[in-house]
Amino acid sequence: MSTATEALVDFEDAIARYDIVMGIEVHVELNTKTKMFCACATTFGNTPNSQVCPICLALPGSIPSVNEKAVEAAIRLGLALECQVAKFSRFARKNYFYPDVPKNYQTSQSDEPIVFDGKLEVPVDGEFFEVPIERAHMEEDTGKSLHVGGQAGRIHGAQYSLVDYNRGGIPLLEIVTHPIYAPGAKAPAIARAYVATLRDVIKALGISDVRMEQGSMRADINVSLRPSADAPLGTRTETKNVNSLRSIERAVRYEISRQAAVLDSGGEIRQETRHWHEDTGITTAGRLKESAEEYRYFPDPDLVPVTPSEEWIEELRATLPELPALRRARLQKEWGFSDLEMRDVINADAIDVIEATVAVGTTPAAARKWWMGELSRIAGDEDKALADLDVTPEQIAELQKLIEDGKLNDKLARQVLSGVLAGEGSPTEIVAARGLEIVSDDSALLAAVDAALAEQPDVVGKIREGKVQAAGAIVGAVMKATRGQADAARVRELVLQRAEEG
Repeated sequence: MSTATEALVDFEDAIARYDIVMGIEVHVELNTKTKMFCACATTFGNTPNSQVCPICLALPGSIPSVNEKAVEAAIRLGLALECQVAKFSRFARKNYFYPDVPKNYQTSQSDEPIVFDGKLEVPVDGEFFEVPIERAHMEEDTGKSLHVGGQAGRIHGAQYSLVDYNRGGIPLLEIVTHPIYAPGAKAPAIARAYVATLRDVIKALGISDVRMEQGSMRADINVSLRPSADAPLGTRTETKNVNSLRSIERAVRYEISRQAAVLDSGGEIRQETRHWHEDTGITTAGRLKESAEEYRYFPDPDLVPVTPSEEWIEELRATLPELPALRRARLQKEWGFSDLEMRDVINADAIDVIEATVAVGTTPAAARKWWMGELSRIAGDEDKALADLDVTPEQIAELQKLIEDGKLNDKLARQVLSGVLAGEGSPTEIVAARGLEIVSDDSALLAAVDAALAEQPDVVGKIREGKVQAAGAIVGAVMKATRGQADAARVRELVLQRAEEG
């Protein structure tokens, strides 16, 4: 399979001439203790094929049963997305052959999902865009194929393949949108914001760890182009298993530019799956996309229908936590952030870390300063999420307290933060070990001021003549002599005092 870049049209040119339609399918692994249809454990990262049994390996005579906790999670998510809960839903067999599905069919829900017809409002550039939800249905995850010797773990060029069935049978929820008629320029941002907001909802519900880098949440992105908003829908492609928010945005932009180039040249878009390549930022063709008819769905005869009672649904509704949109509005009001400030916090995925820092005693403004300033820069340089940096909200609060107590200035605090990130200890320990505390002893500062004035005796005369800005040269010399550990404002006061004394 070639990964050469295909012909592209400039993104701005593509959205000016084509109407963009998207669809997003998000797969979420639930954090139940056992699999969807058997009692096998769901622990991530265990020895390959150590969490399997006759049921999830589909051995003859094995009979599956539905995981009640998975059904509960599906209903709670549906309620959070303002979906209707089906009074009757059932599982079907979705027939196709893949080596990581041992029974040669996947147990899923077809035309009778557990929840349907919902919506989710997502923030984009200070405005809200409503994404319509078609359905969320329950199914089981596949195993994992390991291609040894191929490029980037793919089968192309591999010497041989192995299969780990530990993941096979883990409960999945697949959330499917209706077509998203997005303003072209905002389509990539809307796709990213939708998945980010959905992730926040799922995290708030506590039904999955939604760790995209581990595959417990992944998105399939459908994109199609048409010449105008009143034209029939174009042929879509489906970019599979995109596992980061940044990649979702990039994949949408790339597919828009690629499809526009194909259509401009008189070509036709193939309805196919495509692979996203994180390293090169392109998609490449996978397989022709099957239709629902080709999967030959039929009701699974071994599983009973799911028929939740109204009483149970209302009990589950009562367990819903404060949802992200309401939480954001509440925190913005409590913190006193402007719309622009809150938008930046949301885009940086910094709400949780700022809230945790405020909770241990720091002002919202100070917490925002650190997480959206120096730490955001470091996270960007290291291509990490803020929450994955080696610093805790408690350490940031401690660092800010040292500044407020007059023991550090901002410059010294950044040095201390560097030590925290390097694993040297707590801020207080690093200040002591590196000798970074501000020099607050006036006698020591006066000695440094006198030494600097002796080097530049004309400064006193300039200050007496009203040229107070001349004190800056002495302040700079003192700061240099004290390795930045003096309080610059106090040093300036002492310089002016010495000038008055003559």
